[in-house]
Amino acid sequence: IFFRHFCCKMPKAKVKMSQKIGRVKKMLEKAAVGKEKKRLKESRDAVKKRYKDAEANKLVEKLQVQQKVSSAMYLKYNTALGPPYRVLMDTNFINFSMQAKMDIVMGMMDCLLAKCFPVVCGCVIAELERLGPKFKVALRIAKDPRIQRLVCDKTYADDCIVARVQASPVYIVGTNDRNLKRRLRKIPGVPIMYLKNHKYQIERLPEAYLQDYNYASKSGGKK
Repeated sequence: IFFRHFCCKMPKAKVKMSQKIGRVKKMLEKAAVGKEKKRLKESRDAVKKRYKDAEANKLVEKLQVQQKVSSAMYLKYNTALGPPYRVLMDTNFINFSMQAKMDIVMGMMDCLLAKCFPVVCGCVIAELERLGPKFKVALRIAKDPRIQRLVCDKTYADDCIVARVQASPVYIVGTNDRNLKRRLRKIPGVPIMYLKNHKYQIERLPEAYLQDYNYASKSGGKK
């Protein structure tokens, strides 16, 4: 009441001036807030851009550091791979074969139409032993005398398999494990065998042998 009475006593020009000053102050405050928001946004954008540039530079460096791989390895012709095939199996592949009641050697020969030697690393045997009684049958299959056993001192079977095929691309890898498949697909010239619908199937067999494989399939296995 006092303020209203005081304003009534003030001259109209002074009241208008004070109102105008108040409006100007509000406008200046809004402008200052807007500038601050703009400054913060620009700084955030600059940080994001620097981060993206750094990530891009890291990616470029990584691509430059990667070893050059012969184009002949990319599904064209892997001279190190041919019949009789050596199929390097992991724990997952042996267990799935056991569940499907597959004869591993005969199943591989039916898939590739050639002589096959199943191979297992020592780390796969150790892994099956650690898994306990549920994998007793799979362990017995892995110790079958028809299956070749490689000496290995690694703990993880997947790492061992990847290291072996990188060192010598003379194996087809038998696995149903998605993560291992993803890792193997990055290695050129390494075919993958997997179990599907109670039979073995091959992925990424080099074209030179795919031609023989298709011919043998059409002629009923006779060349």
